[in-house]
Amino acid sequence: MKRREFITLVGGAAATSLTLWPLTAYAQERERTRLIGVLLPSAADDAEFQARLAAFYQALALLGWIIGRNVRFDIRWTGANAAEIRRHATELAALAPDVILATGATSVGAILQATRRLPIVFPAVLDPVAAGFVDSLARPGGNATGFTQFEYSLSGKWLELLKEIAPGVMRAAVLRDSASPSGSAQFAAIQTVAASLRIEVSPINVQDASEIERAVAAFARTANGGLIITSGSSATVHRDLIVTVAARHKLPAVYVERFLVVGGGLISYGPDRIDQFRRAAGYVDRILKGEKPADLPVQAPVKYELTVNLKTAKSLGLTVPDTVLARADEVIE
Repeated sequence: MKRREFITLVGGAAATSLTLWPLTAYAQERERTRLIGVLLPSAADDAEFQARLAAFYQALALLGWIIGRNVRFDIRWTGANAAEIRRHATELAALAPDVILATGATSVGAILQATRRLPIVFPAVLDPVAAGFVDSLARPGGNATGFTQFEYSLSGKWLELLKEIAPGVMRAAVLRDSASPSGSAQFAAIQTVAASLRIEVSPINVQDASEIERAVAAFARTANGGLIITSGSSATVHRDLIVTVAARHKLPAVYVERFLVVGGGLISYGPDRIDQFRRAAGYVDRILKGEKPADLPVQAPVKYELTVNLKTAKSLGLTVPDTVLARADEVIE
């Protein structure tokens, strides 16, 4: 090979190398395995939360985040125990993941106590502004953002729905999470519409199984009663017991979560939680690609679902009105 040809070949190779190096470095950076921490206030064998997590995984995969290739997870199942939630939150923060997914006010609050630096995405929190998680919905301002669960005014619709499906109800016990400020706020929204429906409402604090059984049994001693189960981690943890106790005392009950009706409850109306976990994956993707939680507005749910269990209605001696059936997204027979 002639010297001129050799110099041209080497120079061309060097130029090609310099051209390709930034692309190669970018590809390596892009394929760097990211760590996502997940904090869930439930047991690991909870089928509902497993379904939500699966929807989150699937949505991330559609955005190019594949487990074992460019992303890995550290999942913490805490149950509703506040001490366990705080412990796992501290441990997750110490791992310094690229982003943390946490759902529910207790979990998000614990993570924010552990870190004000790491990005946090919440699929569902009732009132993140009042809880101090964000400065405002439009401009979160800190290291957390995500999706609201619903507006408190929705709580009044549960009482309207109870009256519609069980017209004879004159009294309603409202099961609420006494450990959460949202429990009182949901009850207040229900009280607002109670007078117009001529229904007397009273709160039952949901803390442990024995308290639920004792309080509902006492309430059921007087006729024409019904139940409303508000949103909260304690109600989710004790959901099987609540459905069982409502059936035992022949009390029509309105729930927030669809899976409670699938499990034997009468009727539910609330946001589609599976959809919110899918949408949360979009925010996680944007953060992993460089955006900041402070710049991502907190969004409201876009999908709500009304679910009716006709078998349960029959066991209670109720005929579900056609107006309710026509609005239902799912009817379980």
